[in-house]
Amino acid sequence: MNNTEQARIAVVIPSYRVTRHILGVLAAIGPEVARIYVVDDKCPDHSGALVRTQCSDPRVVVIEHLDNQGVGGAVMSGYQAAIADGMQVMVKVDGDGQMDPRLIPQFVAPILNGEADYTKGNRFFDLEQIHQMPKMRLFGNAVLSLMTKLSSGYWDLFDPTNGYTAIHADAARHLPFAKISKRYFFETDILFRLNTLRAVVQDVPMDAHYGDEVSNLKISKIVTEFMAKHLRNFSKRLFYNYYLRDMSLASIELPTGLLLLAGGAAYGALHWLASARAGVATAPGTVMLSALPMLMGLQLVLAFLAYDIAAVPRRAIHRLTAHRRG
Repeated sequence: MNNTEQARIAVVIPSYRVTRHILGVLAAIGPEVARIYVVDDKCPDHSGALVRTQCSDPRVVVIEHLDNQGVGGAVMSGYQAAIADGMQVMVKVDGDGQMDPRLIPQFVAPILNGEADYTKGNRFFDLEQIHQMPKMRLFGNAVLSLMTKLSSGYWDLFDPTNGYTAIHADAARHLPFAKISKRYFFETDILFRLNTLRAVVQDVPMDAHYGDEVSNLKISKIVTEFMAKHLRNFSKRLFYNYYLRDMSLASIELPTGLLLLAGGAAYGALHWLASARAGVATAPGTVMLSALPMLMGLQLVLAFLAYDIAAVPRRAIHRLTAHRRG
């Protein structure tokens, strides 16, 4: 019997306007799963009632929200129920039929093997799949991925909006559920929260499916709504990891580098404007006094980024928790 067969695996399905597909998704979930939580997020089509009346699978538990909380709120309700029931690993699968339940063992395996605390799908692993993807969608995911790398600290991940995920219960129970974004920003925000826990996150290659759930995230929405949230998470992560929890050379490199960059740029701009108004060329010495701190600042910022990239968590925290319990 392998690890997957021994583990208590749960599937969490946020349910909102998926009545056409939800029964097929439930029927496709394999025997390796011990419990299935269908979270009716105040669905106007009453998907929870549909599952209760037409699904006879004894593993299925229906949770109903009195108010719509968004996909993040639905997933966290499922996580909390699974933790309370003693589940070991929770897999989040959408109810619209675009995530293949046959991939569940692939998402769970790195967690059960102690290689990761959290796994997520990556639709960009296969180059042939990338070539087939619409250019605007590819650009949007590239923009999102870059912002997510900066704000979350997981520089080796891609496809941040992919909602096919799995998490170990020992990692999930330490998440601040009340603080995590409950709507579109959920997948990205939970990565930031996992980094503050020093959890290991791993991508799982999967085929791309071009459905409505990705197209809802328009580029304008990404830039305007997500930018402020990414900046907030980036600032918090820097404070938590480089000043509150620990201090290192990188804690000095970033602020010093930014000050040198800003100071050199401001000095050069002021003298360039003064020279332009006077109609004379800027003195070479003045140019050097502006360029040198900017170059030094850029080098320090790049050194910080190199340190941050190398600091991606590598040891699964749920294994440390298990050792403490033992």
